[in-house]
Amino acid sequence: MAFDFDAAVSAPFRMQPGLRRLAPGANHLTPLAAGSRHQREKLAVLSAFASDALLVRPGFDAAPALDALCAHAAAEHPEAFAWDGERATARRFGVAVHGERVERADDARFGPGAEIERCLKLLPPPWRRAGLLSLGFAEDFAVVDGDDASLPWLAVALPSHWAPEQKIGRGFAAVHAPVADNRLIVQAAEGLTRLVTDGGARERFVWNVTPHPRLHAHPRRVDPDAWLHTPVERAGWRTERQTFLPVPGRRQAVFTIEVQLQPLAEALAEPGRAARLHAAIESMSPAVLAYRGLGGVREPLLAWLRTQT
Repeated sequence: MAFDFDAAVSAPFRMQPGLRRLAPGANHLTPLAAGSRHQREKLAVLSAFASDALLVRPGFDAAPALDALCAHAAAEHPEAFAWDGERATARRFGVAVHGERVERADDARFGPGAEIERCLKLLPPPWRRAGLLSLGFAEDFAVVDGDDASLPWLAVALPSHWAPEQKIGRGFAAVHAPVADNRLIVQAAEGLTRLVTDGGARERFVWNVTPHPRLHAHPRRVDPDAWLHTPVERAGWRTERQTFLPVPGRRQAVFTIEVQLQPLAEALAEPGRAARLHAAIESMSPAVLAYRGLGGVREPLLAWLRTQT
């Protein structure tokens, strides 16, 4: 997993940006294997709930950012993706989007290539290239606009308990307004936006303990009472690695979000991790615990973590 546990989990816990410069040679993107968990869930979402995942502010032109993302994907993973300026090709699946037309290689008639082709053809033509990128890589994508510190374009099939349709076009401070203890994040909004759109590539990490078993966690498709029938020892460890890829010649960045989910016990297998997580959760304010859905399970979760140290 790309998640950096030691960098992300600390006490006292604070809601803060946590940006760091991307290490030389570090990748932004993670190519998907045919039939992987990410691909299966993304296919389901884009086939049934595309209007929840693919959103754009009226009048915004995402083409420069998509061009930059395609070029970067081809340079970073030439075995998985190709881009010639007009045609984007997911090489592992034999599917391409040329302009707004979906194309398929003859040897991709069956299997994942056929599923991807069907899914892309169901999407509105302007969204097909974004759909191909989404199904070819683990990451979800957004565009950060440095001119007004907003998110004018989203391709997010695997949100972590937030609704993309409520964030589209909103400013950075407004997007983070519901976040508990958000003072540091909101105060840094302008500087952060300038940093990720004008500077070098950056990354940050987010984590939570969750009873929700799927990568796709749109609020309308999450059981609000899941903790009532999920013992903490069967909880999941949900993480995000987020990166920011500046768009050449624009005050924009492509924001990538790689969601991962594994059993909590598995994530804590390395020595010291359970104690580190215990200290972080123990230090959370009531507002942060409520925001992260941990208020009602704080005590049993802390008790179980103590048995793992």
